[in-house]
Amino acid sequence: MTTMRAFWKILRGLWHLLTGLWTIVMRFPRLSPEQRQMRVQAWALQLLALWGIHVQVLGRPVVAGPALIVANHISWLDILVIHAARYCRFVSKSDVRDWPLIGRLATGAGTLYIERSRRRDARRMVQDMSDALREGDVVAVFPEGTTSDGRSLLPFHANLIQSAIAAGAPVQPLALGFVDARSGQRSLAPCYIGDDTLVGSVWRTLTAGPITAVVCFGEPQSAEGRDRRQWAADLRETVQALGATAGLSSEA
Repeated sequence: MTTMRAFWKILRGLWHLLTGLWTIVMRFPRLSPEQRQMRVQAWALQLLALWGIHVQVLGRPVVAGPALIVANHISWLDILVIHAARYCRFVSKSDVRDWPLIGRLATGAGTLYIERSRRRDARRMVQDMSDALREGDVVAVFPEGTTSDGRSLLPFHANLIQSAIAAGAPVQPLALGFVDARSGQRSLAPCYIGDDTLVGSVWRTLTAGPITAVVCFGEPQSAEGRDRRQWAADLRETVQALGATAGLSSEA
């Protein structure tokens, strides 16, 4: 029965992905930016619900931009979960743009792309992010640069934090994690780390039973004279503390 339910979730999810693509191609050109954002948020919530994932939001996301959101990174689900809690423009590696179906959906949702293998491209990305912030957007990054299990955080890379300093925009820290809805204990099913494959992680998630994705927003903060490295270190501590407060982390 578990296997059959998982296959049913996959089929429903694929259909939802296709309807999302249809919306981007056929409907988005006639919608305002605000209407597009609402559609993206609703679509993400619906997909997570189809897969048995409930979103619990703690704290308050920024009402409007400009703002840079910095979050820990656990899973391929993270972008969906954050979109469901508060629409934002994500920064993603450039090869996502070329993924079948997923790339078109990500681009339609306003993703900014970076060539991680090219150092000069990081400078371009900081400029693009700064421009987006100056235009009033809410941009989100995962400053760990890769995924972890969520119990402790990797060091935060500071280069993308420079965009908030350049634009004079606040940064909102965010901690997220996944909990087994039945036991209330941390769920590692959605993790995508180490030797995990994407297919294996998706299958493990869809066969794990109901999961609650907890999104904990902290208070927005300004640079207050800090350079990007000091601010990145302070933001890491804040995200770690948010996760501990919400019962999502066990190590400092």
